[in-house]
Amino acid sequence: MNTMTLWHITGWEFAALAFAALLVGFSKTAVSGANTVSLAVFAAVLPARASTGVLLPILIAGDVLAVVTYRRHAHWPTLWRLFPAVAAGVVVGTVFLLWAGDEAVRTSIGAILLLMAAVTVWRRRQAQAPEDPDAVATRSGRLKARSYGVLGGFTTMVANAGGPVMSMYLLSAGFRKLGFLGTSAFFFLIVNVTKVPFSAGLGLIDGASLLLDAALVVFVVPGALLGRWAVDRINQRLFEQLVIAATVLGGLQLLLR
Repeated sequence: MNTMTLWHITGWEFAALAFAALLVGFSKTAVSGANTVSLAVFAAVLPARASTGVLLPILIAGDVLAVVTYRRHAHWPTLWRLFPAVAAGVVVGTVFLLWAGDEAVRTSIGAILLLMAAVTVWRRRQAQAPEDPDAVATRSGRLKARSYGVLGGFTTMVANAGGPVMSMYLLSAGFRKLGFLGTSAFFFLIVNVTKVPFSAGLGLIDGASLLLDAALVVFVVPGALLGRWAVDRINQRLFEQLVIAATVLGGLQLLLR
């Protein structure tokens, strides 16, 4: 079967998906959460519900590259606090996908993108002096981890959009750049791999989607290499502003489509 016609996509649409896959690799090794732009592209080019299944293996490939790059910097106590709540959120998201049609998923993805953009803006304005992640666990950290975990699990299952939620949590816990990237790399690898049987059971991952993934996954590698090169050089503030703007436009495009 011709990969280019799997989803009745044109050459330009495939190019857009390839760019989105490259951006996934870049976001995994440089700016976590930037792949909300990739989410908008996939949902615009492909059927919204099916796009989540096609994007998931692309994200896992990026997660593997991020773990290889930042594996020494993960903070496992934080991960163990998050996983139970995330699991609950994934289950809730799976139940939602059982009855949600393509239009409902498209609207949900658009709304989630706008919510994540608002969350990111709020996070930047509320930024305070860094805290010790271990000290956070002794105060209100458990309640905060549960809240962010459930929301992150739901958004990542429904729309692969848990990045901004987890970014806000990790930054609020006082993680520096490498600790942030290492912890988020392991977090999303484990969560995304766990989502595979759920997505397959919902019919979102099948032979056709995996064939399209095989054509797109090669673009994740140069994106990850570019991200690793840029992580110490990029103007973070300007890039976040661009990501927020692109996320808002992507969300509005899906809501108004």
